[in-house]
Amino acid sequence: MRTKPLNKTPTVAKAVTGSPSHELRIIGGQWKRSKIKVIDKPGLRPTPDRVRETLFNWLGQDLTDWRCVDAFAGTGALGFEAASRGAKSVLMLEQDAQLVGLLGETQKRLSATAVQVQKGDAMMALQRLAPGSLDVIFLDPPFDGAHFEKALQASAQAVVPGGWVYLEAPVAWQAEALANCGLQPVKYMKAGAVHAHLLQRPIEG
Repeated sequence: MRTKPLNKTPTVAKAVTGSPSHELRIIGGQWKRSKIKVIDKPGLRPTPDRVRETLFNWLGQDLTDWRCVDAFAGTGALGFEAASRGAKSVLMLEQDAQLVGLLGETQKRLSATAVQVQKGDAMMALQRLAPGSLDVIFLDPPFDGAHFEKALQASAQAVVPGGWVYLEAPVAWQAEALANCGLQPVKYMKAGAVHAHLLQRPIEG
């Protein structure tokens, strides 16, 4: 994993809103401008273009050889964006059968060999990940669910020291609560009703 040094002071970006269209476009890497289909489904909140652009500016544009998980994947926008930028592996976790089918269609259309789509409970899958086996996990749990704390704790264990966890949540998470989950805040932005956080597992010693 090649980690670029980041400013440790959380920064706030201006609020942005998503496109009303029923497709997203990958914004960087080998599949730049390729389309991802979006369907109307309760609770489905695709990460808007400008939010994804900011996130991958934070992470660095080149994710060559990174190992990633897109949990609660939905449209898979974050995972496909990571694969487009060179990620070695991207595991997409999604429970909804219709969304799993769309993820598979996009994976085949792009010939995204680094992407694996897995149907099932994302929370259970996160807890089974091998400790220290990943470079970044993208977390976008249902906003009306109770998965946040457990998902953060499982993700903190699964990423390498110095690895990243990206979280979308309905509220801003404070440093003390994140520390209890084994993570520290690095970047922050509010995008409409979404609070986006880039978190890091501290490097021990």
